[in-house]
Amino acid sequence: MKSFGFLSFGHYETEGALDAGQMLHDAVEIANGADELGVNGAYFRVHHFAAQSASPMPLLSAIAARTERIEVGTGVIDMRYENPLYLAEEAAALDLLSDHRLALGISRGSPEPALRGWESFGYEDLSEPKAATMAREKFDRFLRAVRGERLAPADPAQFGPGARLRVEPHSPGLERRIWWGAGSGATAEWAAQQGVNLMSSTLLTEATGASFGDLQAEQIERYRAAWREAGHDWTPRVSVSRSIFPITTDLDDLYFGRRGRGQGDQIGIIDDTRSTFGKTYAGEPDRLVEELRADAAIAAADTLMLTIPSQLGVDYNLHILESFAEHVAPSLGWNPNTHGPVKGYAI
Repeated sequence: MKSFGFLSFGHYETEGALDAGQMLHDAVEIANGADELGVNGAYFRVHHFAAQSASPMPLLSAIAARTERIEVGTGVIDMRYENPLYLAEEAAALDLLSDHRLALGISRGSPEPALRGWESFGYEDLSEPKAATMAREKFDRFLRAVRGERLAPADPAQFGPGARLRVEPHSPGLERRIWWGAGSGATAEWAAQQGVNLMSSTLLTEATGASFGDLQAEQIERYRAAWREAGHDWTPRVSVSRSIFPITTDLDDLYFGRRGRGQGDQIGIIDDTRSTFGKTYAGEPDRLVEELRADAAIAAADTLMLTIPSQLGVDYNLHILESFAEHVAPSLGWNPNTHGPVKGYAI
């Protein structure tokens, strides 16, 4: 494992009356503390019409302004809801402001509370109920814009006949920090063909009886094989996410000890498809190291995202990240952004 970050779903309106404003302020503070700990990335889920994180650019901009090293990004933006060229403009501007620390995870998106919510945003796909084709077509246009392709015909009165314009601003190198969130092996192969990084989903739309880690490792291998076949001239990144809670205090044990011990992967139905969900890892650090080393997908990936319970507040979430950074990550080969002092966050 070369790097790890946190993945926040940004839940609010939970017990304790956490509202959207407090969630956003907490997210900035968690990211700032994580940056001081040397955590490599701060990533946020995007869910529309729900009491969760949405519209990530203002939040990521605020985090980038407060931090120095940490990568800021998403996991994932639902492309069905997006204007691809406007998203490309926003992404390039944020990447330039953050000194090239942006890493955007994009995908078709997960099921939303709204019925075909993208239609309320003004986008329609009459060809299929899940609008997957529309998402991929928009993603193609977004990528072309990020790569600097001149997509718009210029006014001939100003530029002469045949001239074309690209989206501005343009941020060189951003194209290599775009990820596609994939929930199956076939989708991972498609991502490789597009020349983007792989963000393996928190669930897989496959249920063969194999463990989640083994299914994900197979997906990663299919992605890398497709990448080699496509002949791209650079090495992509691969991320996986896990719920991991080192038990170092009585409060950790109260929150997660009983929940994590003895539980395995889960099988469920999502989008009418039988799917596999990864288990929660919770235990003493030495035991966690042993279990995580045996997870084939963690071994195969270069980036690990820890899903955090953001609604439990700034100090407790930084305690989780600090415990992982101090007691678990070094044994997985973690390469921190900095070797600053351990903060010792109170809980």
